[in-house]
Amino acid sequence: MSEQVSPSSGTDKDNGGEVEEKQRTRALSGVAKWIFILFTAAAVLLSVNQLFNLQFFAGVVILEGRYLFLLAGLFLSLTFLSFPLRGEPGASVAWYDWVLAALAAGVSGYFAYTADLSLEEGWEYAPPDTARWISFLFWALIMEATRRAGGLVIFLIVFVFSLYPTFADVMPGPISGFAQPFVDVIPYHIISSESSFGIPMRAFGNLVIGFIIFGAALQYTGGGAFFNNLALALVGNLRGGAAKVAIFASGFMGSLSGSVISNVLTTGAISIPAMKKTGFPARYAAGTEACASTGGVLMPPVMGTTAFVMASFLGRPYLEIAAAAAIPSLLYYFGLFIQIDAYAARHNLKGIPREQLPSIWETMKEGWYYLFVFALLIFLMMFLRQETWAPFYATALLLIINQISKKHRFDVKGFFNLIYSIGRGLTELVAVLLGIGLIVGAFSATGLAGTLVNDLIFLAGGSVFMLLVMGAITSFIFGMGMTVTACYIFLAVVLAPALVKAGLNELAVHLFILYWGMVSYITPPVALGAFAAATMARTNALAAGVEAMRLGSIIYFVPFFFVLNPALIGEGDTAEVIVVLATALLGVYLLGSALQGYVAGFGTIGSGMLPMAARGLLLVGGLFFAAPGDVIPGLSHLHMTLIGGTLSVPVLLFARMNRRRAEAAIG
Repeated sequence: MSEQVSPSSGTDKDNGGEVEEKQRTRALSGVAKWIFILFTAAAVLLSVNQLFNLQFFAGVVILEGRYLFLLAGLFLSLTFLSFPLRGEPGASVAWYDWVLAALAAGVSGYFAYTADLSLEEGWEYAPPDTARWISFLFWALIMEATRRAGGLVIFLIVFVFSLYPTFADVMPGPISGFAQPFVDVIPYHIISSESSFGIPMRAFGNLVIGFIIFGAALQYTGGGAFFNNLALALVGNLRGGAAKVAIFASGFMGSLSGSVISNVLTTGAISIPAMKKTGFPARYAAGTEACASTGGVLMPPVMGTTAFVMASFLGRPYLEIAAAAAIPSLLYYFGLFIQIDAYAARHNLKGIPREQLPSIWETMKEGWYYLFVFALLIFLMMFLRQETWAPFYATALLLIINQISKKHRFDVKGFFNLIYSIGRGLTELVAVLLGIGLIVGAFSATGLAGTLVNDLIFLAGGSVFMLLVMGAITSFIFGMGMTVTACYIFLAVVLAPALVKAGLNELAVHLFILYWGMVSYITPPVALGAFAAATMARTNALAAGVEAMRLGSIIYFVPFFFVLNPALIGEGDTAEVIVVLATALLGVYLLGSALQGYVAGFGTIGSGMLPMAARGLLLVGGLFFAAPGDVIPGLSHLHMTLIGGTLSVPVLLFARMNRRRAEAAIG
């Protein structure tokens, strides 16, 4: 059996996911690694104590503010140990990084200790001199941690916006606001519950941390290998099977990890070589993996961490967010599947031979408990609505069963390495969220969030569609330089209120900005997901980006569809949702077929001027089917469907005729 398509084995700690980590962070050892493990374990225990109200610390009430300060101090300290000042990470921690780590622990400890006094005396508006000076130091440490963990682009955006309240009064009309002196702005950022320790950190401390722990435990105990093997066993032998495996494996793992790049590097290490071996060009393999990994962040039930932040913003149960995201995610992956199937059929690409694939029975026998644990997670979230506790229970069950299994059982050293792996993910996220929170605080301090809404609507000339186009472009631009969660938080503050005020469904608006913030991962000139996959596939990055754009093209249309008709996110009568979903699936089927020049069940459209015109006609027909009613003024859903059928049927008959001719020629 070829190594490229062999079943994955072992844990995922040895796969490509570590590649990214080693490029960006230090490989800690000795005292530094033990401190990293100790601080991470302390943070996890602190979270368990707070979220389950276990009262480990007798007689000490841990207010939410104190809890968040303690979490921030632990992970901010680890940021300076993990991420180097500049350039390639060295083997050891520099002396100044130890100093910064100690300062981070000290200043956060001070604010945690004085949390109750701060709340009683209103320090966010009138802090004593000591608190004021320490808040300056805390702000500087957050800025440096954001730069190290998030990169220069995020640092510059956060830096400018954090100081925006000091010069808001001299800015032009649409972005002007109430100005405040620097000595008041910084304490507000640090001490108030509206800035660094506002919605982003509250969502992290109350919801996100548990799912990061669960995702890391799942990867470390071999979950990634199991789901990849399961996908291979189920669809690996179908035509284009290696690419279809990438859809299922990357989609699932992306939903848990919430990171496009790490997902590409993790699952792509297996799927990309397998796709190339079975006949897919390198650029196509890279584009497929990039699209599959990008869609994972948009796919329920977990959706990375962004869905929980969204639930906090909207004040709605996480279950409603996941349910609303289900249909758009289904359409996205269905479109990707149709295109891969059409490409494989057109180029006569076979699946992986069954003898080279893992057995379904053996795969399930070895990893059934992953499905059981995942079922428990869904049951606790969806039916008992225990979003906070669910990942902790699921993680505990996973680790217990894992120790019973001989294949993935780990010893004491392995347990410490798991804690270390958990700390890596938590540290980076906290550093970025603390910085992004400063943007939220700036809008709160200046009152800009309210006035910007009216200004954006005015600039759009009162046109909802123009406002959506402006929103899509804005989301795309900011998505280039930010992580998924950071981009969403920024846009939820700046852009979402304007779209909601224009009369659009609030939940649909927040999903709209999330989708368009993700577009940059598969769209040149940045296309980070496609470029990372291109590196693994050893192909031209731009070519992979263009291929990813075509394969993931549904992502450009679906957000407009569901924001203009919320039935596509389940907001409507059951009958309406079913009808809209059925026609949307048919439309996506036609869109994918037109883009690849092959209609499954009918045949190839062919090449040349006439076939190209036919593909264009099918593309437009697919759009009419996929677009819900009222997208075009004056046209009901029935009218849209009739027009789509009129445009598409002749092309389907043309493809069928081509197929019969080909069969006759062979006969």
